[in-house]
Amino acid sequence: MTINMKKCTLEDLRRLQEISYETFNETFKEQNSPENMEAYLEKAFNLKQLETELSQPSSQFCFVEFEGETAGYLKVNTDEAQTEEMGDEALEIERIYIRSLFQKQGLGKYLFHKALEAAVELNKKKIWLGVWEKNEKAIAFYKKMGLVQTGSHSFYMGDEEQTDFIMVKILK
Repeated sequence: MTINMKKCTLEDLRRLQEISYETFNETFKEQNSPENMEAYLEKAFNLKQLETELSQPSSQFCFVEFEGETAGYLKVNTDEAQTEEMGDEALEIERIYIRSLFQKQGLGKYLFHKALEAAVELNKKKIWLGVWEKNEKAIAFYKKMGLVQTGSHSFYMGDEEQTDFIMVKILK
């Protein structure tokens, strides 16, 4: 079983877009209207938006490769790139997405631990993330990884307001 990480660069822009569309659709299409999914995908994963995010020095994207194939990706944010004001001692895990074909291989856990390693290297005191209240599988995973819910915020899927739980893990 070979797992590798590869930092995304601007040359990876189209591949990042493809995997973003694929994994977001696989995760959320059954629970959202086609119109709201299409609106969100176009807003969040258009090439200009992804290029802006990839160029942000306080954000980092990494592909995870399993047996030589791109299986998913991780996006972490620090400082001003965080999607909520959590201070300079925090690292946000904004996205952990694994293609359905590669789920149940421990890749989500692998990416989570890579995010933890990045937080430690950057001397952060906590990691945090927002997770949709209806994504029970992800919530259970994050609880297993030691995060606890500390709040919530609104998230828009197209024109529908939804709730994300804010989950945090204090680092020792």
